[in-house]
Amino acid sequence: MLALRVHLYRRRIGRLALDTAACVAISALLIASALAQDGAEKAAPLKLQLNKVETAGEACRITMVIDNTKGAGLKSYKVDLFAFDTDGVAQKRVAVELGPLPPRKTVVKIFDFPGIACNKVGRVLLNDVLSCDGGDAAREACLERTETETKAGLPFDR
Repeated sequence: MLALRVHLYRRRIGRLALDTAACVAISALLIASALAQDGAEKAAPLKLQLNKVETAGEACRITMVIDNTKGAGLKSYKVDLFAFDTDGVAQKRVAVELGPLPPRKTVVKIFDFPGIACNKVGRVLLNDVLSCDGGDAAREACLERTETETKAGLPFDR
């Protein structure tokens, strides 16, 4: 009889241990999921779209759409851009202030690549983010979360 009680006791302890381990594992998964969601919100993409290019005198005028609909506002967002010719040779470099960027908003900015005609531009490169001020954003974090796309018929890369 004593042996039967010891066996039942061991079985209960085993189930209790398994239940406890399962609870700990589920709790860890929930915490990890919450942290991942929090990190994803902080790293919301900032989308730069090369929307249109047009000749403006001796310059190539760029229309850029900046989609910040998922991110926090930025007081300053300055980017370093290069225009490459159709042979892939870097031709012009411009630093462009695209801010301020209100939170959860899309904005349009227009600027020129002076001294190069649009038909001579084969590609535009986002070389770097020079400044990114506002919220808890660091310059490197802004570069990491920046995504590029184009509707202008020219490649626009990071």
